[in-house]
Formats: sequence, structure tokens, C-alpha cells
Amino acid sequence: MAGRRRKNTGASAGEGTAETVLPADMELQDLYGAFAAHGLDDEDLDDAAVLVPPVKLPPEQELADQAKAVPMFGYALALARWAAPHRAVDEFGDLVEADRAPAARLLGLAPAEGEVPEEAEIEALRAWSLACDLDLVELGTTAEGEHVAVPGPDLEPAEEGDPEIVLELWLTAAGIVRELAVEADSMPEESAEGADAEAGAEPGEEDEDGLSEVEEARDEAAELLDEALQVLYETTAFAEPGNETVPLGVLAALLVVPEGEEPSEELLGDITDVMVSLDPMLGDLAELGLLDYRPIDPELFDEEEGTEPAVVGEEPLDEEESARFGLVRLTPLGQYGIRQWLLEDGYDAPLVGELAQGDAAELLRAVCESVNVLPDEELRVWTTGREPVAAARELLAAARGSDAYGPLRRMLCVSALDLLGADAGPAVREVLDDPELGGAARAWLTARGATDVPAPDRTMTLWTVVDTFAAQLLDSGGDAGLLRELIIDLPVKGDPAAWFGELWRVDHPYTADVLEAIGELHLDRAVAKEARKAAFKARSKS
Repeated sequence: MAGRRRKNTGASAGEGTAETVLPADMELQDLYGAFAAHGLDDEDLDDAAVLVPPVKLPPEQELADQAKAVPMFGYALALARWAAPHRAVDEFGDLVEADRAPAARLLGLAPAEGEVPEEAEIEALRAWSLACDLDLVELGTTAEGEHVAVPGPDLEPAEEGDPEIVLELWLTAAGIVRELAVEADSMPEESAEGADAEAGAEPGEEDEDGLSEVEEARDEAAELLDEALQVLYETTAFAEPGNETVPLGVLAALLVVPEGEEPSEELLGDITDVMVSLDPMLGDLAELGLLDYRPIDPELFDEEEGTEPAVVGEEPLDEEESARFGLVRLTPLGQYGIRQWLLEDGYDAPLVGELAQGDAAELLRAVCESVNVLPDEELRVWTTGREPVAAARELLAAARGSDAYGPLRRMLCVSALDLLGADAGPAVREVLDDPELGGAARAWLTARGATDVPAPDRTMTLWTVVDTFAAQLLDSGGDAGLLRELIIDLPVKGDPAAWFGELWRVDHPYTADVLEAIGELHLDRAVAKEARKAAFKARSKS
């Protein structure tokens, strides 16, 4: 899958979903962490823009069970079993005429008695074709020249629910359907031969031009579908449980409207075009369980003009009316499939919890060093089910250190302590006198209502100020707005020269950096000047 172009995610006019928060509504550092904290330059940021967020996936066995429950996939398994010990097929490997109605009845697509509708036979043939494509049945020729199909070696483990086999088969099936959806969308409405003949093309020239047009249309359709699926992947990653459904118009707007722009009349038309193009392709993918999809209501089409529905308008719509324009939700199977495609194409597509499999030291180090991470989610996975006091002790021990990531580790440690809750209190009290942890420990206990916590001495207080600000510098990547909010709360009273005169002497690896940031961002010119002077002294000391 190609890395998609990031666009504005504001709800397109007419969907009535202005409060919907989608990934591109957020700054990159909000989505993927502070790139600047990891030494990335502008060129690196351009590359980082195609990173995809970590996602949560159910266990593989649960995903395999969901795959087996997909009707089309289940039909293919059933027909493969039905082929045992062997079944006659025609020279193309399709079911012979006499077996098509029985196959439809076997799948429950037609009543046990009476005439079998043609549509049911067609559906059975599609399922048989899928079984052949997945090698659930294998084709061959007997010594007598009869074409036959027999069950393939993967059928039995797939029927038994082997997760590796089932998911491999399902992913192959999803890729086939994805390709077919693109092919169908790129088919021209009229033959290339007719169009070229009218233009007076030379014999043979029309074939080449027609194939070129079809290939170009196919590439465009494939790119559109890939981008749409990646948007859905990101949206699902950030959505609250139960809020993963996206109106088709919002999805189209993500792909069409440039970031920071309002949709113009021309862009509204482009949004409509994208919606109409995506509608059948998403419907095809829904058949394999990648999506839950409510297609565009056919009654919205203007049958007299026979072109496209007036899908996007200027007036907000209520929820039910908006739903008529299409609703799409990526399923857990869909997340699994898209993630596998992204990994195959070399993209970083991590899973939530991948960094939380080791001890506390490994957790904090990995979260600090990873660009593409959701820290709170990793901390939540790690702390869940752990005994609070033991977990807190492990975290606090891992938070110590004067290396470059030390302040960030301590900030993450406090966040993890918050998740452990008040039961972690005894372990926190054990570090009240620790020079690196004592200040944060006292603040944590006091915030939970403890009244017996001694005040820190002056040295600990100032060191904690520097450490806390340094952590925010690392975490925010130098976000000026956020840092100014922190600067407002600094205890600079009526004598900034005296306060900074103490602060620059603090023995902390980030003292000079913190003072320089205050000097650059403080709105009080006198305070900013004193901070810059103090930063110079701190640099000179080191």
C-alpha cells in the first residue's frame, strides 16, 4: 500500500459530523510523539508523515474465528469439503452444470426444493472460484482425461481453526477481492475501440490506447482505495470503542480537501466523485469482512440524468439522512489485513502493547526511544494486572538516571503510577528522600490527598523544576504554546534575578536547555532576560 497523502479531516459539508475527530485533525506530534525529541530534521518529518499509529488487535485465534464466520470465506470452506473425495469440473476448473444448483443449496443460497435462482448459482460459482484460488481445492486430470477437483492440504487445518492457516487463507482472499474491486472500478463505461474509431485511430493504435487508459484508471482506483483504507486504519486506531464508524463523505473529504482549507464548491464536487468511486469497492471488501459498510442509498441517484447523486450539500444533515450517503467501519479483521499489507510494503505498523512485554526498564526505554508509539496505551498494557506496590518499585527504579532520556522516563513513570492508583503509595513513599525521584514522589502523594508528606528542601525543589520542564521539552518537541503554559506556572516572584541565580546552579544535564527555553518564550521581557543570562552562566559552568 502506498503511503497516503495527509489531508484535512474536517467534516465535509453536508455530513453533520463537525465534532468527529480524525487523525489528520491532530498535529503530528499529537499522533506519533515528538519527532524533534529524537533528533529528526524537516526531511525526516516528511518521511514520518506516512507513519501509521499503533493499533489494538484481538488475539489471532479470535481473528481466525471471525474470518471463518465471514460468509464468503465459509462458503469456500464448505464447497472444498463437499468436493471430497473428488468432484468433476469443466476444463476451466468450474463446477459442471449439474453441480451448480446442489452447490447453491448446500450453501443455503437456495431452498432445498424447487427451482434454484440464477443469482444463487452465480454466488456458488464465486465461492467455488475462491476455494480454487486459495488452493482449498486442487484441480487435476485423471488417467481417463476427466477434469476433477479434490480437497487441498490446508482444508482440514482451516476447518479445525488453525489460526495461522486460517488468517493466511483469509488474507489471500482479501487481497484477491481487493484486486477485483479495483479492476471492476477501472473498467471503462464504453469500449476503447469505439471511442478510438470515432477519433479515426489507426488499426492497432486503438488497442494500445485503450489498454493504456484502462491501466491508468486501474492505478488511480488502486491508489484511491489504498489511501481510503489507510485513513480508516488511522481513524479506527484513535476512535473510542463504539465510535469507529465514519460517514463516507468524511472519508472522501479526508482524501480530497487539503489540510487547513474549507471545501470549495469544486472540492465538494470532487468529494462526491470520490464517494461514488469508493462505494462499490468498499462494498466488495465488506463481503470478505474487512469492513462493515452501508452503501450509498441508490435512491439518491438522479435517474433522469443517470450520472451521480447529489451527495454533498451545504446544509447539515441529521444522522439518519447522513447515513444514506454511506457509512463505513473497519473491522478487527480489516485492521489485521491492512496492517499486514503495510508491513509487506515496509511501513512501520506497530501493535499496541508490543513495547510492554518486558520489565519496567525495557518499557520506559522503548517508549522513550520509539517515534511511532502511544505512550499511555503502552503504560496501560504494562500496568494492567500487576501488583501495584511491586510494579511501582520496578518503575521507580527504572526511572532513575542522568542520561538524555532520564527526565522523560521519570515523567512516564509518574503516568504509570497514576494508572496503578493509590495502592502504589507505599512504594512511592520509599523514595521520598531520593534526589531524583523525591520531588515527583511528594507531588504525587500530595495530589492524592496525603497530608503527612514533608516539604522538599530547596535543592530538591529546584532540581525537580528543571527535571519536570526538561521532560516537557523532550515530550513536546519544543511546542511553544505548551511550554508557555508551563512557564506561566514557574515560581518566579518579584525577584527573577535571585530565582534564576539559584536555578542555573542546579546540577542537572538539562539546566541550560531549560533556561534557554524560558528565555526564548517567557512573555515578561525582564524575566526572559534574566533567564537568558542564567542560561549563559549554566553553559559556562559546564
